Amino acid sequence: MTQNVKEIFAGQGAGTPGTAPPAPAALAAKVRTLAPSMTRSMQRVAEAVAGDPAGCAALTVTGLAELTGTSEATVVRTARLLGYPGYRDLRLALAGLAAQQQSGRAPAITTDIAVDDPIADVVAKLAYDEQQTLADTAAGLDTVQLGAAVAAAAVARRIDVYGVGASGLVAQDLTQKLLRIGLIAHAHSDPHLAVTNAVQLRAGDVAIAITHSGSTGDVVEPLRVAFERGATTVAITGRPNGAVAQYADHVLTTSIARESELRPAAMSSRTSQLLVVDCLFVGVAQKTYETAAPSLAASYEALAHRHRR
Repeated sequence: MTQNVKEIFAGQGAGTPGTAPPAPAALAAKVRTLAPSMTRSMQRVAEAVAGDPAGCAALTVTGLAELTGTSEATVVRTARLLGYPGYRDLRLALAGLAAQQQSGRAPAITTDIAVDDPIADVVAKLAYDEQQTLADTAAGLDTVQLGAAVAAAAVARRIDVYGVGASGLVAQDLTQKLLRIGLIAHAHSDPHLAVTNAVQLRAGDVAIAITHSGSTGDVVEPLRVAFERGATTVAITGRPNGAVAQYADHVLTTSIARESELRPAAMSSRTSQLLVVDCLFVGVAQKTYETAAPSLAASYEALAHRHRR
């Protein structure tokens, strides 16, 4: 074993201080979330441990490196990127995950929908996939980052939210919720308006960018402007290492969507984004409860007559 690998095993520079390794059940979610940002060799390691946790748990670091055609250093770096201090901790998580899988029953359905599937099967498959998407997002969401974003939004003078396409719908959902508890919030799907509004932001304001890919130029650009103007910036993205993250003070990661011909990524990404948005909104409502509760009650009362017709 090289000195470099020994140093990695010793934990030098590994992980985030004070952050506990992810639970075994969260391993598959972490792999799906982080794999696109990994090198190809690290992807092979990640895919191997997620695909066969029992088999990989029985391997030494050398054995897993040989199985995946990589190096010991790559195996250990992958373990660290997944949130484990070293390979030994990853092996323990793999053993725990394997035990959970052996004690449970595999789902009777798959998430692939065929053109000739009966509608009942479509409902069952979509419901299962939505549940998995939500579980993956919850498992991978950094609550420290979420708490910091909540704290900033709760006292913000103004909150701007950027998103286009399906993410634009999520941006509108968030702003409508914030408006109903008395906060000043705007959703921007027009890229020109987004940038011209971002120019007006300053310290004490919050800008939130929603982009599954992490590289949507019409979303990244206004967040960059807001960042440079001194606003607190938040990215809600499925690619935590994407371009949007470099301009984000806080990154909230959504699960990576599993695409198929009949189910584009926008469907799964929207589900995970809405969960993060709801978590953010409820956190802000908790922080501002004394003013949020009366504002919410007033909005219900103002609209009540429309629902009696």
